[in-house]
Amino acid sequence: MPGFLSRRRYARNRLPMVFAVLGPGIIAATADNDATGIFGYSLAGARYQYSLLWVLVLCTIALAVCQEMGARMGAVTGKGLADLIREEYGVRVTLLAMAALLVANFATTVAEFAGILVAVRAFTGAGGGAAARFVAVPAAAIVVWLMVVRGTYRGLERILLAASLVYLLYVVSALLARPPWGVVLRQSLVPTLPHGAALRDYVFVMINMIGTTITPWGQFYVQSSVRDKGVRPEQYSLTRLDVFLGACFTTGIAFFIVVCCGATLFVAGHHRLADAGEAARALVPLAGPMAGLLFAVGLFNASCFGAIAVPLSTAYAVTESLGWESGVGRRTREAPLFVGVFTFLVFVSAIVVMAFPHHLTALIILPNIVGGMLLPIVLVLMLRLVNRPRLMGGYTNSPAYNAVAWATTATLIGLSTTLVVAGLVGAA
Repeated sequence: MPGFLSRRRYARNRLPMVFAVLGPGIIAATADNDATGIFGYSLAGARYQYSLLWVLVLCTIALAVCQEMGARMGAVTGKGLADLIREEYGVRVTLLAMAALLVANFATTVAEFAGILVAVRAFTGAGGGAAARFVAVPAAAIVVWLMVVRGTYRGLERILLAASLVYLLYVVSALLARPPWGVVLRQSLVPTLPHGAALRDYVFVMINMIGTTITPWGQFYVQSSVRDKGVRPEQYSLTRLDVFLGACFTTGIAFFIVVCCGATLFVAGHHRLADAGEAARALVPLAGPMAGLLFAVGLFNASCFGAIAVPLSTAYAVTESLGWESGVGRRTREAPLFVGVFTFLVFVSAIVVMAFPHHLTALIILPNIVGGMLLPIVLVLMLRLVNRPRLMGGYTNSPAYNAVAWATTATLIGLSTTLVVAGLVGAA
């Protein structure tokens, strides 16, 4: 009995610790399901039904491995990734990495506001185009700015965790579509590859799915977020749980998006999509108004989520790389560069979307190509840092973990390179 009571007491004491540490991993991973992610998964389902579901199993492993290393470095060193790059590689490498990150994240932030516009158009129809463009987009930018600049880290984290639950609407949309679950399960486990010329398009959509799941900015965000939260090395096991839960939740939501579009759009022959908003509108006659509404709400939530996380990760990275003050809720006089970078990305991105409302598809796809150029560099730098005993002490990668991490990195480098080349060739 004493042993049983002590175990119950331990469980009661551990539960608050779990909730205290949860957040960075779930938020960083969930933010990858942004406007570009929703579009990529919708396109996979609409074009190839369930035959790409097996890719999400690989995405789960890759995302968990990459973000776990970042979270571990944040907990052990108490520093962000940009901090470590500056200290270990010098100013020249840091400035090059930050310039590339700034360009990639600007493109991604533009895509988030394009997603907001697409989602609002799905609600209002063609007649609400002007209102969506000149009211909804700037209003979203102002709200996003106030939440980060005038809020607190704890308050923002609670809002983002609550917003993560909105992604469950995609589960409901998939259930309303009534897919054949036996076929879905089989194709989730057994790859089905097309032949001939169709294989090239299939591979491109597959790479696009992976590119929307694992992003350069996500690596900077998770490490800075762990540092801001004050996670200590002895809490590392809980942080790792947070990261793994985030990876599973993110790819799980992606699974239901693919299933929803595969059960409706693919069956109806709607294989080409201009954006995720088109998927929401197309669902209405196929799965009912509720499925379309829930899909559009999920897109709006995902785009707003990304519009916070992406510029926030950029502000963290740029300020850390130069050794300046950073943090959510810091006033301009306390962290001028942090607030300045965040403000620039949010409002200039919103202006770009308002100025080019007829180029939303290009704006949403662009980050996958730009981010693909940066991701291999970030992953290699991370792997070299995480294996330095001087930085990590006893928390370096084990040989087995290194094998998985380097294999994941090599695969992502190959896929990212292919995506970039395919995108440039297609644009030429």
